[in-house]
Amino acid sequence: MKPNHLPGKLYLIPTTLGEGNPMDVLPQTVKRTIDSIDDYIVENEKTARKFIKSIQPEKIQATLRLSALNKYTEVSEHAKMLQPCLEGKNVGLMSEAGCPGVADPGAVIVKLAHEKGIQVVPLVGPSSILLAIMASGMNGQSFAFNGYIPIDKSEKKTALKNLEKLSQDKNQSQIFIETPFRNNKMLEDIVQALNPSTYLCVATDITLPTEFIKTMRASDWKKIKVDLHNRPTIFIIHKM
Repeated sequence: MKPNHLPGKLYLIPTTLGEGNPMDVLPQTVKRTIDSIDDYIVENEKTARKFIKSIQPEKIQATLRLSALNKYTEVSEHAKMLQPCLEGKNVGLMSEAGCPGVADPGAVIVKLAHEKGIQVVPLVGPSSILLAIMASGMNGQSFAFNGYIPIDKSEKKTALKNLEKLSQDKNQSQIFIETPFRNNKMLEDIVQALNPSTYLCVATDITLPTEFIKTMRASDWKKIKVDLHNRPTIFIIHKM
């Protein structure tokens, strides 16, 4: 940090979960923060610039300094991304969708910020995981997010049965996701693997006009047809 400079802060800036007016789901604090920050850590520069423009069209894009944080980013680059904070500037961390640091690579930057004594400021915004458990009717007192489960059919079935048992043994709702283009196959495999009495919540396109959220027993899911292809979806299971 330069002499006479207080460190800047790391703002965790939530984004929307899909296309639409961002201010329908984001508070004014997000807009005010974007108004005042020019340094960002993002997953994809093109989509981040588009999001920033949707929040503040008058912001001059040429003044923005964006660092990419994704699976191709070298660990050695992480500290450089926080250098503006050490020079007294605030930095914004954004996910591709939803909240930074939650099912998101931004967590490594947040951890590093704490190690460097940089204040971390999380802003309010939509989390598909939290919104799904809110709307599911399942156990909001005890739940676990498991990320992606195996693609292999046999391994997937084993993983689903293990999560089902865990949900019953701990009375804990089990949350997981799939790559959107495999969602329909995932739903098919879930209802085949689970006990017919186990509850399944499917939460799709959360906060969007096409939002679909429904909780039923696995046996009832076999009776309906819903197209989840390429639609961001959260799956939650709970065996009572």
